[in-house]
Amino acid sequence: MKKRRQERIIEIIKGNVIETQEELCDRLIEEGYNVTQATISRDIRQLKLTKISMADGRQRYAVLEGQPSDLGQKYIRVLRDGFISVESAENIIVIKTVPGMAMAVAAAIDALEIEGIAGSIAGDDTIMCAVRKLELTPSVIEAIEDLIRE
Repeated sequence: MKKRRQERIIEIIKGNVIETQEELCDRLIEEGYNVTQATISRDIRQLKLTKISMADGRQRYAVLEGQPSDLGQKYIRVLRDGFISVESAENIIVIKTVPGMAMAVAAAIDALEIEGIAGSIAGDDTIMCAVRKLELTPSVIEAIEDLIRE
């Protein structure tokens, strides 16, 4: 869901003059995305969007061409390469990895900033991710599985 939303944000920014986070948030809500201004703020930061000046002096969001928008694909590749399984224990998600890969996979999960994860602790082949709220656990697992499948 996050990946699709961020791809849509880039499409919107490239095809429209978007001056504020509120405008972008309203646009996404109109399209059926369940977002808040805080979510948009994180997405803008992760996508490394910038504001550029227009001829009339106003500013708009833009994607800097020629620079990677983020390292997301590299982190996803690390996640896929090391991932074996995922299961939940209340608001803790336990991820099994290839031996020796847990630290790298945990770093990738943290860098991907999956909504709902407060943080991760890694051993050699096991990661424990603390989920902020018990009811978010299924959506966090789904987000991780979506990244693995892409």
